[in-house]
Amino acid sequence: MSNENSTREILGFYTAADEASRLRTGWFQLEQARTEELILRHLPPPPATIVDAGGGAGAYACWLATRGYQVHLIDPVPKHVEQARAASNQQPEHPLASAEVGDARHLPRGDASADAVLLLGPLYHLVEKEDRLACLREARRVLRPEGFAWGAAISRFASLLDSLSHGFFDDPAFAPVVARDLEDGQHRNPTGNPLYFTDAYLHRPGELSREFLAAGFQIVELAAIEGPGWIARDFDRLWNDPAQRERLLAVVRKVEKEPSVLGASSHIMAIGRK
Repeated sequence: MSNENSTREILGFYTAADEASRLRTGWFQLEQARTEELILRHLPPPPATIVDAGGGAGAYACWLATRGYQVHLIDPVPKHVEQARAASNQQPEHPLASAEVGDARHLPRGDASADAVLLLGPLYHLVEKEDRLACLREARRVLRPEGFAWGAAISRFASLLDSLSHGFFDDPAFAPVVARDLEDGQHRNPTGNPLYFTDAYLHRPGELSREFLAAGFQIVELAAIEGPGWIARDFDRLWNDPAQRERLLAVVRKVEKEPSVLGASSHIMAIGRK
């Protein structure tokens, strides 16, 4: 994490929140489906070694383990690591290789010891640029030559679009949060309302690419994860209709690299090669 205050704020937020169930609700289901799709595009065949740094409660790590990968999960939140271990125990034929409390800037792995590194949370919770670059350089260190890293970022415009589409734009307590997000990307939530998230840095799309390049990666893809699909009216009805779900996913794929649409996605994915 970055500074001490942000570290306490973020740890407190995730200790209270139920991250283990988040991806099973609402538009977060689109986030999960698209993240999995983007990961599989470039992942080497199993049993490759994957480091899931900031892997939360293990949603992606356990999914990859079931596909035959050797997955090592690291997360700074003890509750998440406990949840990941519990989820791993529920799939005894495909357990995680390890799940430990740790910091994405200091991975407990040797040089060139992993085939892939997932950074699906650290790049927005490390609110200072130097910490994000340290995280990316550490990912590159542990990757084997030609290995891939996946980094998720929150769009600079996510809070604005979220408030407009989900009905809290007119909350006067949220107005200064949006104003700062748009000004410098530093998201802070002094309201106490957990719906307004916790300390984070919100990227512009090109900024995410530049950070990967500064850490020594070649950019393979820069793609919108949800695209505009996350602000769909009546999302649950569309998602629960198999035909409409496939249509929504197809549309998101169609515009995933369109520069004028990237910032409208809640999350952006950069994929880099060592």
